[in-house]
Amino acid sequence: MIRFLKLLFAYFKIGSMNELQYRANFFLQIFQSLLALVVGVFGLALIFNQTATLAGWSPAELLAVMGVFFIMGGLIRVTIQPNMERLMSEIRDGTLDYTLTKPADAQVLVSIREVRIWQSVDIFMGFLVLVYALLQIGNGVSILDALAFAAALVMGGLMIYCFWLMITTGAFWVIRINQVVELFQGIYQAGRYPVGIYPGWIRILLTFLVPVAFAVTVPAESLTGRLTWQTLSLALALTVILMIVARLIWKFGLRSYGGASA
Repeated sequence: MIRFLKLLFAYFKIGSMNELQYRANFFLQIFQSLLALVVGVFGLALIFNQTATLAGWSPAELLAVMGVFFIMGGLIRVTIQPNMERLMSEIRDGTLDYTLTKPADAQVLVSIREVRIWQSVDIFMGFLVLVYALLQIGNGVSILDALAFAAALVMGGLMIYCFWLMITTGAFWVIRINQVVELFQGIYQAGRYPVGIYPGWIRILLTFLVPVAFAVTVPAESLTGRLTWQTLSLALALTVILMIVARLIWKFGLRSYGGASA
């Protein structure tokens, strides 16, 4: 564990130094995040101009969902997406050898090498939106709710990571796997609303095939009094299963890899 934390800190430091070379990207990211937030809030305004609630969710509660959506999206773009995109490129170009020959677990290395710190603007903005939404709801957040939110957010992030890793590992066999990744980005946009508003088959898709529900809706439920221990237990079980399956697929994919030294 200590070794992992040292590796994580080292790569975070290197990634931060690389990003700091292009500080103009920080202001560009602020503009993009603000624009996305304005568009999202405008969409909610249009919805609630026609109805008082949406599938039982009030405007403030849906704003909380949007806050979690921004937080998770920021986490994805800070570390998960850039690392998986680099992994796809290295598999395609046959340059993954440099990672595989290092004296550390290859899956860990390919998962923490890239850090896009400017994307953390979305995380910060998401927390601001979430706090504002909770103040509007006015029910207060207990310590138990906060712990459940943190646990749900971590498990949701791990599920998204496992999903990305499984999809990315497909690059060992499929050249144009990046098109599947683009499809995920489109599906993730559905997470800005609670999965309960969608038809049954879409709900199943967003819960078990692409775990958007566990990444966004479940953490929001923990802060709005909707989360049950059954749902949290299911999230834990699914997280463990996905981590095991992603590991097995990764190991199996490595057997099919033919790099520059092969």
